[in-house]
Amino acid sequence: MLTQQLTCLLLCLWLVNSWHRVAGSIGDGRLMWQKPKPVPISLEQSLLHDTFPPGFLWGSGTSAFQTEGSWDQDGKGASIWDHFTQSKMDNVAGDSYTHWEDDVQALEYLGVKSYSFSLSWPRLFPDGNAKSPPIEPAVEHYNRLINRLVEKQIEPIVTIHHWDLPLVLQETYGGWKNETLIRLFGDYAAFCFRTFGDRVRYWLTMHNPYLVAVQGYGMGVHAPGETGGLAASLVVAHNLIRAHAKAWHTYDTHYRPAQKGKVSIVLGSHWVEPQKGQSTATDVHLCQQSMEAVLGWFANPILGDGDYPSSLKIKHGGLLPVFSNEEKLWVKKTADFFSLSFGPNNLRLGRNLPHFGQAVSPDLRRILGWIKLEYGDLQILVAEGGWFSEASVGREDTVAIYLMKRFINNVLQAVRLDGIRLLGYTAWSLVDGFEWNYNYSVRRGLFYVDFTHPNRTRTPKTSAQYYRQIIADNGFPQVEPSSEVKGHFPCDFQWGIADSTLQVRFYPYSPQFTDPNVYSWNWTGDGSLHAIPGVKLHTKRSQCTDYLAIRNHLNLFASTGATHYRFALNWSLILPHGDLSSVNVEALRYYRCVLTELKKLDLEALVILYYPTRKAPHLGLPEVLHGCGGWLNYSTVEAFQDYASLCYQELGSLVRYWITVNEPNRLTDIYSDVNEQHRAAHNLLLAHAKAWRLHERMSSRQQGAMVSLALHADWAEPANPFLLESHAAAVERFLLFELARFLDPLLSTDDEEKQGKGDYPLEMKAYLKERARLMGQPSSPLPTFTKSEREELKGALSFIALNHFTTRLVSPNTGQQNHPGNHDCLILSDPTWPSSNMGQALVPWGLRKILRWVTERYGGARPIIITASGVDDQAPVKDTMRQHYLKTYLQEALKARQLDGVNLRGFYVWKLQDDHIPQYGLFSSTHHQSKAKASIDVYKQIITLSGFPKDASLHTCRSSEVRPACSFCLWMSKNKALTVFGCCLMLTAVIFTALVFSTVITRRNYMKGRKSRVNIMSRRRRGRGSSLLM
Repeated sequence: MLTQQLTCLLLCLWLVNSWHRVAGSIGDGRLMWQKPKPVPISLEQSLLHDTFPPGFLWGSGTSAFQTEGSWDQDGKGASIWDHFTQSKMDNVAGDSYTHWEDDVQALEYLGVKSYSFSLSWPRLFPDGNAKSPPIEPAVEHYNRLINRLVEKQIEPIVTIHHWDLPLVLQETYGGWKNETLIRLFGDYAAFCFRTFGDRVRYWLTMHNPYLVAVQGYGMGVHAPGETGGLAASLVVAHNLIRAHAKAWHTYDTHYRPAQKGKVSIVLGSHWVEPQKGQSTATDVHLCQQSMEAVLGWFANPILGDGDYPSSLKIKHGGLLPVFSNEEKLWVKKTADFFSLSFGPNNLRLGRNLPHFGQAVSPDLRRILGWIKLEYGDLQILVAEGGWFSEASVGREDTVAIYLMKRFINNVLQAVRLDGIRLLGYTAWSLVDGFEWNYNYSVRRGLFYVDFTHPNRTRTPKTSAQYYRQIIADNGFPQVEPSSEVKGHFPCDFQWGIADSTLQVRFYPYSPQFTDPNVYSWNWTGDGSLHAIPGVKLHTKRSQCTDYLAIRNHLNLFASTGATHYRFALNWSLILPHGDLSSVNVEALRYYRCVLTELKKLDLEALVILYYPTRKAPHLGLPEVLHGCGGWLNYSTVEAFQDYASLCYQELGSLVRYWITVNEPNRLTDIYSDVNEQHRAAHNLLLAHAKAWRLHERMSSRQQGAMVSLALHADWAEPANPFLLESHAAAVERFLLFELARFLDPLLSTDDEEKQGKGDYPLEMKAYLKERARLMGQPSSPLPTFTKSEREELKGALSFIALNHFTTRLVSPNTGQQNHPGNHDCLILSDPTWPSSNMGQALVPWGLRKILRWVTERYGGARPIIITASGVDDQAPVKDTMRQHYLKTYLQEALKARQLDGVNLRGFYVWKLQDDHIPQYGLFSSTHHQSKAKASIDVYKQIITLSGFPKDASLHTCRSSEVRPACSFCLWMSKNKALTVFGCCLMLTAVIFTALVFSTVITRRNYMKGRKSRVNIMSRRRRGRGSSLLM
């Protein structure tokens, strides 16, 4: 019997514990910040490819005041918003009261399963009193709408009150400050349930009461425009909560048994994360408080324990109204599902709430997880999801597509990965309308409304087309993964590592090479060294091997297995005055030592003459040249030729690959004036061509050396899949300005009609000329080359050098005027692409596309080398993202070679070592002991196999030449003094041991000899004794 009772007790405890796990617990939401943030779905794709459960309510929504218009038609009464905005709008909006059938057709176009709309309280009851007869045309209007929705099998989700309070209630009672409105709202809700409830399964009592209380009665930004501050907001919120509870109880008692519907309230919120990802106990506490101050303010009483969060009680003290014990029980659990509004109104307002290191984040998945932890495993309806576009955007709302993609995929991840029970998603809003305090300056509709047309014509935006596609697919169906190719790169492929300007460390590790003094130690008894006067020694000139910094640096490089090292010279250091009047021979000698030591290791260098920096004040130029206008002055072109000549003479015998200028297309971005951008690009091209021709003339002494310039070459994709023609044209124009502007003057294109013949692309010239004409400019801002300059430019490129990191989305800039000299494109990024901490999207296939584009335009005669490619990774050692980056990007590089016929001859990883914190380096910074990261092994394996062969055992290219990392050698090199000291100790120990051993042997021999002598003497004595006896 006792055993049975114990079993029952344990079963009850288990059930109670299980119920708590399902029900959630107030305060458990803080676990969202304590546990690790969800990682991307995979490193290949952060977008979850899956579908939503059957029966998921895809929907769209509107509110009465924003879209109905007809503000005084059929006896409608004034609302507080009519009064608040009477001088700010025309009160017609989208005129959905008249054109409701057009709205239904829009819903049919989308293929939605639900439509969320609100009833207008003052349209039904102008005086706000639902005990009086309603306005019959209004009742008929809503009946027609609901009946048509039911006929079309579209679920009506009806909001009873969306902010448009009858004006008479505000003027008579003071609006929601007066608890009389609780009764009046209850009567109004009862009328709605009674009149429309036989066809409505989902009711929402009111929409986002937080904004009503704070913006309407506290700050005065919304109607009724009162500025009562915190005290007023707290009273209004208290009454709104109780009004909702009354409506819920009315339905639960009188209408639920017959209608079997569900009732909830739409609660709006922001989401916050600790800045810099530091989830300390203090950060978590502050984030939890921030959520409780907005969402918890209403959700705790309604879906929690019937009372306000403790943090609000502590913060507001006596200002916060108090629920009686009876009210707590009455308010508690008065929502049949959780209804969430997650849009710009709350997120914008939320920017003023976070303090002490918090950051607002549009992460819908995280807030859904917080709701589940805090309030239990309820069904959740996203009753408002979406963003806004500027009114000037019109129908081509490209940005809205990607925000929608992100929000909906967040919801899908919450469903499939976190077990959230989602009822549906309501894309807000169906049509353009009046956007509250933003008036008509922004638009949120899926359908564009022409407010100037009397019929308020509705036209689907591209976001509507995208939403329609998602609904038809019921989410994001699986896509066929890209197949991996097997094969290898050629044996002379340049496996490189790229760095920026190499830092020159002038002094060797020991002062013996620079200090001629002889010292005595402790001469005065103070334990110090003192130079002996009059005694000087001849110092030995330091050798390249004496520069410890060079040896350490190149030992790190050699340990990776790479064959080529890209680094830049410091122009301003070598020629501090910008000309040959002052040459820093020591800097040149240091660079020569680096190159000499590389040769000893059988490694090659790719050397950059000019590495522009975006840092003030000189952009990497000698100060004198920058002061004279820099690249806007032709004298810099001539100075660069002198500088290049010096470098070729001093270092040319050790360098096979030269880059004249690194990323001139990024350097021009620094200039704010478009004319200056074109002038700088023009002079940079001329400087490169002169340096190339100079090298050509000197090449008899440097056989096989090659010269190029390196361009930043990210791929571009059309941003909007529903406007392919205009967006594809924008992509082509973007690539012309980014790449062809620099390559066309140097190379012949495969299309004779587009062939520049030592000049800029013809398409680019024509575009800029037309733009200038349309904008009333006298001529194109593009400079012209002289005949001799064109001859100098043609063919002045030995190979094509590209720095590739990511892919951009490009769209035409249709929303605002631009300068006639720009490509007039907007640059976007897909927020669902996997990205690094610094925001770099990982898009491996973009590398293959940019290589194919360059090859198609310029042919395959000249080799292409990727001279920099990499990604930042915060991991100190296990840099998983970089490992994935190397594998996938090099796989795409192999596809470009094997499948597309691209003459790709090298790939350089950016970069060797971190400067400070973990970022792009294959090794940590010297401050962090230059630790090798895991990605080195990945890169080394690919190098060893020369790619991705089918059978690694059959491929022997360079396998014997790859140098394994010698950690002991690196340690020895870094701790030379300690090594010498250890050797001295060891030698001393050996000598001491030998001395002891010698002493012992000598002693032993001595003792043996003595004993032998004693024995001899003893025998002699015995012999004498015997003689005497005889």
